[in-house]
Amino acid sequence: MTESISPTVKMIIDKLQALSNAEKREVFPRFFKTGKGEYGEGDLFLGVTVPNIRTVAKQHKDISLDVIRELMLSKWHEARLCALLVMVEKSKKKDETLRKQLFDLYLTMTERINNWDLVDLSCRFIVGEYLLDKSRERLYQLAQSQLLWDNRIAIVSTYAFIRKGQLEDTYALSDLMMHHPHNLMHKAIGWMLREAGKRNPERLYAYVIERRADMPRTMLRYAIEKFSPKERAILMKRV
Repeated sequence: MTESISPTVKMIIDKLQALSNAEKREVFPRFFKTGKGEYGEGDLFLGVTVPNIRTVAKQHKDISLDVIRELMLSKWHEARLCALLVMVEKSKKKDETLRKQLFDLYLTMTERINNWDLVDLSCRFIVGEYLLDKSRERLYQLAQSQLLWDNRIAIVSTYAFIRKGQLEDTYALSDLMMHHPHNLMHKAIGWMLREAGKRNPERLYAYVIERRADMPRTMLRYAIEKFSPKERAILMKRV
């Protein structure tokens, strides 16, 4: 049975297909771990690079939320990323009602934001920027979700806070998810800690010194990447 899609969604997917690269189409499923039991299991790729997806997204930045929702339901990874990049463009408008609608839509579709690139290219703007002047409670709810992508959205969204010098939630969420079982989260938390450390290196150093025995090694390596070789050697030393 042929999938029924609206003319606008068909046009967008056709544009993406026209930009398909055969080599990327072969490489992406392996790169994004789509094999049996892997975190991206079953996802399908057209083989379109992010710059090309951005181009298509900007051409269609005025599509409705209903069209965005339909794109998010696509089997194609790039179609979902295109929808998210349109949402990012829309979220830059100084329209509080629209930003709230985007935030709400985003968080109802996290099962479709189902790989690290989809999360990382979108959540800082749609979630983090929206919450800058609001309660962060929703992030703590996401951090306690059973869905890996909810957890990653929670920590990576704090990038928006870090850029404003607001570090508390990054450290609190890092503590909350310190023992997460998935390596993707170890990398994400380490990344955000590293970014927080750019704002206040002394605080990050003290944080790591206190927790290095419990911190997963991948998380630790990512977090201390910007310290000097001597400091990294001290922080990586097993205690």
